[in-house]
Amino acid sequence: MRPISFVLAIAMLAAIFALAPAPSRAAVDVDALAKRVQVLEDREAIRALILAYGQAHDHRDYKTFASLFATNGEWVGGLGSAKGPDAIFKLMDKTIGHNPQPNGSGTYHVLTNDQIEIHGDRASAVTKWIYITPGPDNAPKLVYLGHYNDEFIRENGAWKFLRREAPADIAPPPPPPKQ
Repeated sequence: MRPISFVLAIAMLAAIFALAPAPSRAAVDVDALAKRVQVLEDREAIRALILAYGQAHDHRDYKTFASLFATNGEWVGGLGSAKGPDAIFKLMDKTIGHNPQPNGSGTYHVLTNDQIEIHGDRASAVTKWIYITPGPDNAPKLVYLGHYNDEFIRENGAWKFLRREAPADIAPPPPPPKQ
């Protein structure tokens, strides 16, 4: 019986010690904690931005897509490049077509393995992407694999894409020659 009460006494002392204020560290710890929390909040806001991009793309909502870019934001990819939300919208509308589909277009951008670095009101990231479409039998068909090289900026209190490059790392093979 004695070992249990001894263990409880040690646990209680440890809890009291842990809760006791440390006056010399308190202000520094609060500042450090606030900075750490801000980085986590910024990282989650950027992840939400990345996912909103994929959703707008798959829903063919290029007005929303373009609004995710900063005033001088730039998109660079296989379809070309454009700078500024209006030019980005025009590029996507011309090459794919702005046709918002609330239930999705049937294509999927899978976005994964993001590596986000925060630097105050600027950030950078590398995110892997997989582009999937329905195949001839409606089974999912992997079309492209690539990554995004991103630069972000906090503009009017919200994170936006400052530059997004979308290189394809593995493109589909060319179609076989016609006989």
